[in-house]
Amino acid sequence: MEVVKNAKPKLKLIENDPWLEPYSAAIEGRHQNVLSKELELTNGGKTTLSDFASGYLYFGLHRSRKGWTFREWAPNAKEIYLIGDFNDWQMKPAYRMKKVKRSNGVWEIELKPEAMKHGDLYKLKIIWEGGEGERIPSYANRVVQDEVTKIFSAQVWAPEKPYHFRKKVFRAKTDPLMIYECHVGMSQQEEKVGSYNEFRENVLPRVAADGYNCIQVMAIQEHPYYGSFGYHVSNFFAPSSRFGTPEELKELIDEAHRMGIAVIMDIVHSHAVKNENEGLGNFAGDPNQYFYPGGRREHPAWDSLCFDYGKNEVLHFLLSNCKYWMEEFRFDGFRFDGVTSMLYHSHGLGEAFCNYGDYYNGNQDDNAICYLTLANKLIHEVNSKAITIAEEVSGMPGLAAPVENGGYGFDYRMAMNVPDYWIKIIKEKVDEDWKPSSMFWEVTNRRADEKTISYAESHDQALVGDKTIIFRLIDADMYWHFKKGDENYMAHRGIALHKMIRLLTASTINGGYLNFMGNEFGHPEWIDFPREGNGWSHKHARRQWDLVDNKELCYHYLGDFDRDMISLLKSGKSLLKHKVQEIWHNDGDQVLAYSRGDLLFVFNFSPDRSYEGYGFMVPEGSYNVVLNTDNPAYGGNGLSDDTIEHFTNYDPLLQQQGKGWLKLYLPARSAVVLRKKAVKK
Repeated sequence: MEVVKNAKPKLKLIENDPWLEPYSAAIEGRHQNVLSKELELTNGGKTTLSDFASGYLYFGLHRSRKGWTFREWAPNAKEIYLIGDFNDWQMKPAYRMKKVKRSNGVWEIELKPEAMKHGDLYKLKIIWEGGEGERIPSYANRVVQDEVTKIFSAQVWAPEKPYHFRKKVFRAKTDPLMIYECHVGMSQQEEKVGSYNEFRENVLPRVAADGYNCIQVMAIQEHPYYGSFGYHVSNFFAPSSRFGTPEELKELIDEAHRMGIAVIMDIVHSHAVKNENEGLGNFAGDPNQYFYPGGRREHPAWDSLCFDYGKNEVLHFLLSNCKYWMEEFRFDGFRFDGVTSMLYHSHGLGEAFCNYGDYYNGNQDDNAICYLTLANKLIHEVNSKAITIAEEVSGMPGLAAPVENGGYGFDYRMAMNVPDYWIKIIKEKVDEDWKPSSMFWEVTNRRADEKTISYAESHDQALVGDKTIIFRLIDADMYWHFKKGDENYMAHRGIALHKMIRLLTASTINGGYLNFMGNEFGHPEWIDFPREGNGWSHKHARRQWDLVDNKELCYHYLGDFDRDMISLLKSGKSLLKHKVQEIWHNDGDQVLAYSRGDLLFVFNFSPDRSYEGYGFMVPEGSYNVVLNTDNPAYGGNGLSDDTIEHFTNYDPLLQQQGKGWLKLYLPARSAVVLRKKAVKK
């Protein structure tokens, strides 16, 4: 047999999945595209991606001992003036910018220290061929809105005493990663916009007490419309001033780190707000300075603009944005929003993604793929322990595989199939038709070489137009039958299934678990931000913490269970080092059992059948109950004695396997977790 010399080795992504072999040319091509672009951006490898992604240190407003320096990229501009409080908002010669020689449209001005001061409001007055306009600088790090006029302006932010981080070194705990998704503005009890300080003082202690080791913070980047939930960004380098100052955000992150909680940011690079006065929509008379030309410029579903990821200047802007939030604010990573929308020319709209060919048919945006891969390389270059998560629904192979293997470099991908599944069966199936085999397959259906973040529901399921799990289960009865002693059948059912769904989802993770703020205790109602249709009310843009704090109501049952569940999954030896091993399922009985290390998880989803002496073949030994959804402390019926030590029954046929029969009492609609007792040697 003739051996081909110098054959190029396959990328591990293809090696690990033979079904990808027919698409190896496309996968290799994308990989080489990334490597080539990196060489181009780093001067042939003489510098680093981190060096390249330092735009925020060059562009924007900077103070030094000599005074102020301001720079802006605006290739279509003919003239640019700084206007603001310091010159009565007039185009004065002293504030006229000059074009930097031999640059691609970079403008610059140097000013004396007394030319402006901390707190001054300012904008750019840009004149272009055939028009002019006022614009907020693209790298503005502080943008505020006038309460009367509602006009947004940049603000000089150079405090005499900038915040100094107390926690010098922090490394996120990711074994496992337990994420508390949150929104600062709606995190308070009162009907108003919450602040960074209120979140730090009131919510962080709750997160720590509940055992979560990471918060995923939404709506940090400045956005003109509060009701967009932070997803229509106008000013990418400015933390939203609605919630307080940049210093207060830094203090929040510092305090979280002190508590052992990582902080990741929900970053929006998938699109940008259309606004021209507040955003980048028509920055210097060029609607395509940052965005794709023609039909690709506007997102058909989101009423927003799509970045041109093929432009090096846009790559510079977005990569610098990633590094900025990590270096300046010490974010521990990012959840990238709308990745599916970035990956495909169609934005994933109307596509079923039924086979591998759908990922390699030429409908993919190679520029966006290249950007996302470079972003992951950069983020981990800045912080090797950083966390990156992709919100992606199509199932693109390699998304959360290492770059060197041919992947795109995310640490995790969102398991978006799981919440969709729970919604589907709650909506479409009666309790008697819930099949454990189907549930188990859904929560464990993922690529073996990619880690995921599993969740039963996120903020998406809590918004107006949708329903949370608890509301789908109980509906209006939550208002009338959630006081202890007043529970009806719907309330009892909802409480039981809420716990079981979460336990099944969280215990089968292969990376991390996510919960949205308040959903752990079954926060009632929906999220509805102030808008014209609700009289600009904040009634549904808040979290009613008093509900879980009130021991006369049933909410604390769910909150207490969630806390103990998280504690259990974090206890003992690493959960993630142990595979999920199915032991038994019976769709007729609606019983499911699986193990993970020394933990045994047993579910009885039957609404009306309890089983006595239900047997499972498990490793010989004794087992103790460590969590039971039926415990009265969690709103259960307390039908089992959890103090009993359970021993396996001898079976000669199982002896060689080192197994025996474990027989348990399984009350209807309940789940129990047992831990195998360690044998002393």
